[in-house]
Amino acid sequence: MQQRLPSRLDPPITFAHRGARAHLPENTLDAFELALKLGASGLESDVWLTADGEAVLDHDGVVRSGLRKRPIGAVRRGDLPEHIPSLAELLERCGTSYELSLDVKDPAAAEVVRAVIAEHDETMLPRTWLCHPDLERCAEWRESYTEVKVLNSTRLSHLREGPERRAASLAHHGIDGINMHRSDWSGGLVALFHRFERLAFGWDMQFDHQLRTALRMGLDAVYSDHVDIMQEALEEQAGGTSL
Repeated sequence: MQQRLPSRLDPPITFAHRGARAHLPENTLDAFELALKLGASGLESDVWLTADGEAVLDHDGVVRSGLRKRPIGAVRRGDLPEHIPSLAELLERCGTSYELSLDVKDPAAAEVVRAVIAEHDETMLPRTWLCHPDLERCAEWRESYTEVKVLNSTRLSHLREGPERRAASLAHHGIDGINMHRSDWSGGLVALFHRFERLAFGWDMQFDHQLRTALRMGLDAVYSDHVDIMQEALEEQAGGTSL
């Protein structure tokens, strides 16, 4: 049996991807609330800005009106479908005692996210993770928003300079870590980023064996649609059972 590698976060964060989307419609307040009730220690979503500058949570970033599609950025908050929540509504419904991972689809949303969370509860800022694929954008955010966490969300195939140089760049800029698909990770790669004191997050962990493998290799956070399966895998690790 392969030895379990240590993670830098203890326990690792369990992010409910778009809320408990395996159980309820994704990116709804009910799905986010259920995810926390099922034991997730973090929530994940994509964040966009409306035409009137409000941060809202949705995956595709487009809304339908009949046969027509419009980008969220062209629609005022009051004209969006009721199922799309704002960030402020999420905080009002679910509180702030969890980690929050946001894929920032509109770069201008980063400042709004920070302001909304600071106004609601400043103590949540260190548990807020801003994710973006562009390294330069992440470096800008790291310099501008010192209270929040910043993650480079990418794929191994996109690291043209190689993972070791990317890890060194993340460390140089003070970017907290990297978030990659489960298929990109290995125990050796996790250890490499840990050697540079960067965190290693993995997304799209949908099955028990994927979650167990991810936790065994020392990932610091996992993202899953299936909160119940994810929590069982984490509890098994915490109990010291072999993964």
